[in-house]
Amino acid sequence: MPRRRIGFWYRLAAVIAKPPLVVLIKRDWRGMENIPAEGGFITAVNHNSHVDPFAYAHYQYNSGRVPRFLAKSGLFKKGFVGAVMRGTGQIPVYRESTDALSAFRAAIDAVERGECVAFYPEGTITRDPDQWPMTAKTGAARVALQTRCPVIPVAQWGANELLPPYAKKPNLLPRKTHHVLAGPPVDLTRFYDEEMTQDVLKEATEVIMAAITRQLEEIRGEKAPERPYDPRQVRIEQRRRTRAQSGLEEESGK
Repeated sequence: MPRRRIGFWYRLAAVIAKPPLVVLIKRDWRGMENIPAEGGFITAVNHNSHVDPFAYAHYQYNSGRVPRFLAKSGLFKKGFVGAVMRGTGQIPVYRESTDALSAFRAAIDAVERGECVAFYPEGTITRDPDQWPMTAKTGAARVALQTRCPVIPVAQWGANELLPPYAKKPNLLPRKTHHVLAGPPVDLTRFYDEEMTQDVLKEATEVIMAAITRQLEEIRGEKAPERPYDPRQVRIEQRRRTRAQSGLEEESGK
């Protein structure tokens, strides 16, 4: 199936976004040979900065296979930004609404048309204290198993040094390097003939995230934690400690 043409809106976005990215960030980009030349596929990418969607889109644009990102629906309503989001074919995500599943249907349709859909499986910037990939949502795995398309694991590092997670001011100097490493497709074939239960989706997601983490280990030259950071589990442990502390205080007050 032929690749999607880049089109006017993507070229316009590139004209606007590429010059500041080139000025602010040096590039160490590897693995473009793993980006499929034809047909639909998914890229699954780690997320550690508000800047990295732009930096990663630059990498993907230069590969010749422009990505369709899943993005908050509100961005599609904001004047020029909304026009660009719509014109470049990004996919709106309607959270906590009856339209929440429409993003997955749109992603499946895009893959089946031969396009690239870029997923941030974590769903938000990592909360891991050392910025390793954390536990992820199952959307990328769901689309991958539904379409049986290639899933390319992509790790990136460096945009987070320009703008750390949840920071408001960038660190412009010294000039940072954006490292990207795309790996070979993740092997999900063992899941193809299984019923798409939540357990299967979770396991497939873990396989995808493990591949991304291995790529990031290669970039950073160090090992990731044995278990990925799990925000839900951390919140449960925090509530347990709070209740335990409250119980101790009540006991001591008697």
